[in-house]
Amino acid sequence: MNQFLKRRFFDQIAVMFGREPKKPAAISAPAQQIHVLKRATNKEKLQAATLAHERAKKVHKWRNLRWAVLIVVNLMFTFSFWLDIQILEGALTASRFVGFHLIDLNSALQVMLAHKHIIVNLVIGTATVFVLWLILGGRSFCSWVCPYHLVAEWAEKIHLYLVQKKLVTDQNIDRRLRTLSWIVFAVLALATGYTMFESISPTGILSRALIYGPGLALLWVLALLVFEVFFSRRAWCRYACPIGLTYGVVGILSPVRVKYKLDSCFHEGDCRKVCLVPHVLDTVIKGRAVDTEVPIGPDCTRCGLCVDTCPTGSLTFDVKGLSKLL
Repeated sequence: MNQFLKRRFFDQIAVMFGREPKKPAAISAPAQQIHVLKRATNKEKLQAATLAHERAKKVHKWRNLRWAVLIVVNLMFTFSFWLDIQILEGALTASRFVGFHLIDLNSALQVMLAHKHIIVNLVIGTATVFVLWLILGGRSFCSWVCPYHLVAEWAEKIHLYLVQKKLVTDQNIDRRLRTLSWIVFAVLALATGYTMFESISPTGILSRALIYGPGLALLWVLALLVFEVFFSRRAWCRYACPIGLTYGVVGILSPVRVKYKLDSCFHEGDCRKVCLVPHVLDTVIKGRAVDTEVPIGPDCTRCGLCVDTCPTGSLTFDVKGLSKLL
């Protein structure tokens, strides 16, 4: 990793914890040459890029695949319980897949803080999940498995329609709130001996509702969705959910990531418009890329929306080290 990407790497971690993105202090010489060239040529090529983007918008390859995976995973819990076939038992917070224990990392941390000691069974169940998301990219859990992410994504479409009609406005909230939320729930678990976050986590509530049937807790999930539709786009996932931060930390060293290529980008900006966490795509802003190829930071959910949207293929999925061998 060169010095520019190394500095960028640590900046991306800071951004994940809530710091706002800022212009890079240093840019590699090859990237500087491309930036200079783009300032002279982009105006002429932007119209062609826009036209290509209109065609590209109709392609939803990664989104459709992601929705299919998310729905299948959650229905596996449901049918395993209803049919008593013991393939995937439990819920997303804690489960067992054909005998292998799987425990959500944030839930395991909450339990151990509440009990004030390390529980061996939890460590064993957590290890498999930790390795899985370390390989795939921590926040892939959010977009590829979490049921709340899916319903919030559908609610987001309503929100964007209302914004377009100027019936509501999108209110930004300080992203440092998510880090504060993580700390508060950790302290509460330690102080009270009770996993308070699990009682309000829409991820756990929806997972249990799908398996065991609906309950009053769904009113809380509905309230969150109403807030997101009429006030702030994807507020829970962006500004409050400690699960996303936990998995983001796990994915810091993940080999699977979205990679940005500077030379083919026309900076039309639509990738940031569709992104759940647009701060991770600050590198696509004209003049921001520190090198000719830049991996997107660990707060990226690997949802693939930006990859589907980009008309020039400047954003692609990549496996660190593997692409150079191909």
